[in-house]
Amino acid sequence: MELSVVIPAYKEASRLDDSLVRVLDFLEARGAGFEVLVVDDGSPDATAAVGEAYAGRGVRVLRLAENRGKGAALRAGVLASRGRRVLLTDADLSTPIGDLERLEPHLATAAVVIGSRAVAGSELVLRQPLYRELMGKIFNRIVRLLAVRGLHDTQCGFKLLDGDVARQLFADLTVDRFAYDVELLWLARRRGHRIAEVGVRWTNSPQSRVSPLRDSVQMLWDIVKLRWRHRREGR
Repeated sequence: MELSVVIPAYKEASRLDDSLVRVLDFLEARGAGFEVLVVDDGSPDATAAVGEAYAGRGVRVLRLAENRGKGAALRAGVLASRGRRVLLTDADLSTPIGDLERLEPHLATAAVVIGSRAVAGSELVLRQPLYRELMGKIFNRIVRLLAVRGLHDTQCGFKLLDGDVARQLFADLTVDRFAYDVELLWLARRRGHRIAEVGVRWTNSPQSRVSPLRDSVQMLWDIVKLRWRHRREGR
């Protein structure tokens, strides 16, 4: 199978239908073999049922018994994937599925290709509120100091990985929530995998469930802990 698309979803019943139509229409037009894995992160609504309605078009739904976080949902999806390449994307398609074609050429020289809102070629169609932008910039600066140097935007949810590398890395991830990105990239670097950062289009979703204060504090604490958990990976 050429491509696995992994979509974490929590309480996404209202917008998942439209997103899946756009993803499937795009992938089917390309003609290559694919699968779409929707990971329902313990949603109390009909998220899983919406995904299951597309089973005939290559969608598989994985259900977590309780809400565990974006990192946990992606880990479950990636480990169940079968594709030669794995694309991670958010259920709201803040980055359009067509930007997969911006990332694909870079897999020739990098095992991990991350979409970015902060490098040349990026396009912010609808920006975040100013306070969210400022907090994001501060967080990324801390990430560069404490964990992953040289990358400008670790938190964009649009990432393309070599399939075998993705499954190896996610098997060892421990962060269940939003700082999974940092742990993923930190481990990739420690294991000698090249990371490419590529500008993508991005539209802010007003329905974002990220709490700027609570989740930022949790992410920072997770970054401190991951260095201890993976201390045997080397310095």
